[in-house]
Amino acid sequence: MIPTLATRRLHLVPPSLAHLPAEREFLASDRSAFVGGPAPRHKAWRVFALHLGHWQILGYGMWAALERDSGAPVGLVGLWGPEPWPMPELAYHLYEGAEGKGYATEAGRAVLDFARDRLGMAELASMIDPKNAASQAVARRLGAENTHREFRADPDGPAVEIWRHDLTKGTRA
Repeated sequence: MIPTLATRRLHLVPPSLAHLPAEREFLASDRSAFVGGPAPRHKAWRVFALHLGHWQILGYGMWAALERDSGAPVGLVGLWGPEPWPMPELAYHLYEGAEGKGYATEAGRAVLDFARDRLGMAELASMIDPKNAASQAVARRLGAENTHREFRADPDGPAVEIWRHDLTKGTRA
């Protein structure tokens, strides 16, 4: 069973078909460029199935982040660690209109605490495109440091930088 998490403004819940329209819209947009998009409509369903399978295989995965007050989906956040990742990743992406409100940092902090307190993890990575200044800012707010090491999930794909989260220090405000 996939646990749920709550923050002051967000509920982190298992991705479901109810959240699929927002993910489809995100993956079809240029906003998804840093996570392999834009992608055709049918890929969103596969992405959700992949995230749910990730929980089954590894015991952790992504959550749909919902505003507590409205129930509106604001993005996906969680732990991601498919082969050939060098370590589990704190990953996040926000939907149109959700950026700039601190949601990624708030949800990220809850996920870091979950990884440390419930899974016993000591470190995580965030794989961030060097051009993704917004994601770098979130990682910095969460206490991550850029290792200046590159990683390529696909030999033909773009290089990303590995940002390291040291969970032995706790999470930052």
